[in-house]
Amino acid sequence: MRLVWFRNDLRLSDNPALRHGCASDEPVAALFIISPTQWRQHKMAPIRQRFILAQVDALGRELAALGIQLHLLRVETFAEVPAALTDLCRELGVSQLYANQAIELDEQRRDHAVTAALAEQEVGCHWLNGCCVLPPGRVLTGGREMFKVFTPFSRAWLKALDEDGFVIHRAPAPQGEPLPWQPLAERAFVDEGIGELTPDPRWPVGEAEALRRLHAFLEQGVLDYGETRDFPALAGTSILSPYLAAGIVSPRQCVAALQQRLGGRPQSKAQPGFVWLNELIWREFYRHLLVLIPTLSMNRPFKPETAALPWSWDPDAFTAWCEGRTGYPIVDAAMRCLNATGWMHNRLRMIVASFLAKDLHIHWRLGEDYFMSRLIDGDLAANNGGWQWAAGTGADAAPYFRVFNPTTQGQRFDPQGEFIRTWVSELADLPATHVHQPHDWLRLKGRQDYPAPMVDHAVARVRAIEMFRDLEKQ
Repeated sequence: MRLVWFRNDLRLSDNPALRHGCASDEPVAALFIISPTQWRQHKMAPIRQRFILAQVDALGRELAALGIQLHLLRVETFAEVPAALTDLCRELGVSQLYANQAIELDEQRRDHAVTAALAEQEVGCHWLNGCCVLPPGRVLTGGREMFKVFTPFSRAWLKALDEDGFVIHRAPAPQGEPLPWQPLAERAFVDEGIGELTPDPRWPVGEAEALRRLHAFLEQGVLDYGETRDFPALAGTSILSPYLAAGIVSPRQCVAALQQRLGGRPQSKAQPGFVWLNELIWREFYRHLLVLIPTLSMNRPFKPETAALPWSWDPDAFTAWCEGRTGYPIVDAAMRCLNATGWMHNRLRMIVASFLAKDLHIHWRLGEDYFMSRLIDGDLAANNGGWQWAAGTGADAAPYFRVFNPTTQGQRFDPQGEFIRTWVSELADLPATHVHQPHDWLRLKGRQDYPAPMVDHAVARVRAIEMFRDLEKQ
């Protein structure tokens, strides 16, 4: 018996672990492990938990139709996984385990413990690359080291992809007669301690839905992506991030579909489609970094010296940021959108992260954790990379003196205030000429229903720059 262990790769197509697991005449079983306590420790958002479990349910039905039984184990923490997996392998008579490798430190430690435990039972473990187009360690400098700067990584990544190429593998053929599948909603052990299993209707699950979104974006939006991607009131992005984070669609499938749409792979910013491809390369870069620098999984900065920065931990200021009560309309609209939908536009992620770290001078770790606790697409590599970039502590981080002005950012990327008025109800009736700086208008109307700015941006900017300059002098 061969066992395929699904993790953040909840798909049938282009799944190396599933493909290799089904590559012989041996019978095949599948596994998904539910770890509620570990999920909470990792700040996994409830909306993301529901999304993942809904996809597991869909995956279980699809596997059953292929004659593959998906087994579910509830194991509270990673420390308990090796023993539970050993018992299951013994019960099923498993000789080989297949899984796509994890890149996060806790997950890698879990997998090393699994390998050691199963070796004692003479069960072979096979860890494959299912999370990146090119596996970590493939893209190297001339000195055979992994990159720590994005632009040369991007060039080397494109070159390596040209050399290696890649193949998209179809879903496996049926392995036997169709099997019954009991929906997760009927399994009490899944529901206990996890909460409502009903997924958010704004985020339908399934490989078909992920591919529909991918192809719709490539047909309708990819050529204009460079011009529309920064405007949150426009449907200018692919909205694929939750599906990539859960592995419902693979990054290879995205690159392959882009190539098919354009008739080739773009190689520079001057070519159509390259801006979106570059976003996929950024995703790869952050994932490779997580493998290169394990301390990124441990709440530590990419630039070690920045650990000495005198960050604030002000709980009241942090709560106001979380709830969208900063007095800066674009920041408040973004945070209220996140809290209501579990998703935030990428430009807005940069704006609110800069505001927390550079205007409120609050430690980026608090913002990183809050995002993970709310985002349906919460992904450690991308989330950590983005937060450290905004805070000035990370790889390719913006220079510390680059501080986003939340007012001008709003004026530039939501010029008519459409996004702001959608999410900040207090400002819904304001004219576009006042929506980004509403306080004088509200005062004239005798209204006090929207908070005053928490800080003076000009003063806060100077303080942020001083923090970093003082660090350089130490």
